[in-house]
Amino acid sequence: MSSRRSVPVLIALAVLSASAAHAQVKGEPNEVSPVLILPPTLPPNVTATYPAQDQTVAPGVLILKVSFDQQMSAGAWNYAPSPGAEPMDCVKVPRLLPDQKTFVLLCRVLSNKTYGVTFNAARDGGFANLGDNPAHTTALTFKVDAEYPITTVRQAMEKAKLLPDQMPVQDAPMAVASGASGR
Repeated sequence: MSSRRSVPVLIALAVLSASAAHAQVKGEPNEVSPVLILPPTLPPNVTATYPAQDQTVAPGVLILKVSFDQQMSAGAWNYAPSPGAEPMDCVKVPRLLPDQKTFVLLCRVLSNKTYGVTFNAARDGGFANLGDNPAHTTALTFKVDAEYPITTVRQAMEKAKLLPDQMPVQDAPMAVASGASGR
């Protein structure tokens, strides 16, 4: 008796699936709900630095490089001297490379010193991903020996394994003069 009851249900299911397939064949548009893509909500982590933790490097020109595991916001960064280490002499603003995960900063380091930098010492306003989530605070220390100094940015870029188009500084756009013309 139960098999007799299941036959009409199976027939009804077959009719419904055939009509659903028929509706799709006609080319009628199907409604799709909108998709919302949110930026990452987890804090970014440092994945690599140059110099590496406890690495010994040559004195002179140094390009500090820090890479994260997520795309980062170009205008959000914070670095400070690490406690107990020499502060570095660097340009003020790092450059975000086209991979959107790596920042580079042009610095100068002196012989026989230990330097330290803390990324996101103050997390507010510091390195953050595209969702404005600040990166974890990370400290880096490295040593500088007394070997022959790095004297050019190109040499420093080679040491940091940067490509020629990954300069640590960018040219500022030309200023446009306003006011009187030279007529």
